[in-house]
Amino acid sequence: MVTLQPTPHLVLRTDSGSRRFPLIGGSCWTVGRSEDNNVVLSDRWISRNHAMLQSMENGEFYLIDLGSRNGSFINGRRVSIPVTLQNGDRLTFGQTEIEFYCPVHQQIEGAIGMDSKEFTATATLHIRRLISVLVVDIRDFTGLTRQLDEKILSEVIGTWFRCAGDIIREYGSWVDKYIGDAVMSVWTHGAQGVNRDEMLRIFQAVNALHTMTSSLYNQYPLPFPLKIGAGINTGYAMVGNTGSGDRPDYTALGDTVNAAFRLESATKQIGLDIAIGETTHHHLSTLVDDANFFEQYTVHLKGYEVPTLTHACSFGDLDAFLQTKVGSSG
Repeated sequence: MVTLQPTPHLVLRTDSGSRRFPLIGGSCWTVGRSEDNNVVLSDRWISRNHAMLQSMENGEFYLIDLGSRNGSFINGRRVSIPVTLQNGDRLTFGQTEIEFYCPVHQQIEGAIGMDSKEFTATATLHIRRLISVLVVDIRDFTGLTRQLDEKILSEVIGTWFRCAGDIIREYGSWVDKYIGDAVMSVWTHGAQGVNRDEMLRIFQAVNALHTMTSSLYNQYPLPFPLKIGAGINTGYAMVGNTGSGDRPDYTALGDTVNAAFRLESATKQIGLDIAIGETTHHHLSTLVDDANFFEQYTVHLKGYEVPTLTHACSFGDLDAFLQTKVGSSG
């Protein structure tokens, strides 16, 4: 019989005792001075919204600095990009140190093998829904890391993650995953299928993300303007809601999600900014007039045996289209 360790949690040790912050009931937890954080720390050296912990389906946790003034540290090393946490890691925010504890990954895997029906993280993934997946990636991020001071890099990527989350929430979704230099978000459609407003909001979000990313060149001493690529795919996937009330927390799995990542990568082959799947293009063309600014391409997606049809465009084309349909999207 496999015995599971205590649930993932943070421990703050003070002169008056220890405080425990369970990392359950969601997929991300924010840390900062502001009262709207999941972990509120009264340390004047900590930013109002300082950092975030993100959990993944495989049980791993990432620490993401949100562009804090004084930085986030793991075992004394400053975090400039999302970093995987290990059991027992010491996290430092300002002058406050917190310990991270997580069940041993192998023990979780053993428990799943025994009876997956009793494993909550797996059991929630049982509803087949029509979704649209957006994957956005920062271009030439490796080159940026080689040319930029670590402190500035941390501020830039933290600002980008934070602003990306705000934009995606504004347009009706949430960040499902933070992955290195990319984010993934999901729009879940109703039983009636995709409607016009939903489809336009997805493309408004993409355009706003482009505008925000471009503006960082004016805010920070960057060696070159930042650019993003985007992949959008619509289809059915297995999703589960582990949140409640006004804070839904969905996770999506399946080919629809995988293809969105591959489509984003395909923009580099095509030499354009946005690539969308055939189903996404069909819905857009059906719901919105004058969607012919997308050009059709045949691409070879990694992991797919047969060539795939996609439709791609530039941010300039998308912005001109949105100007005629919904006005300024910036």
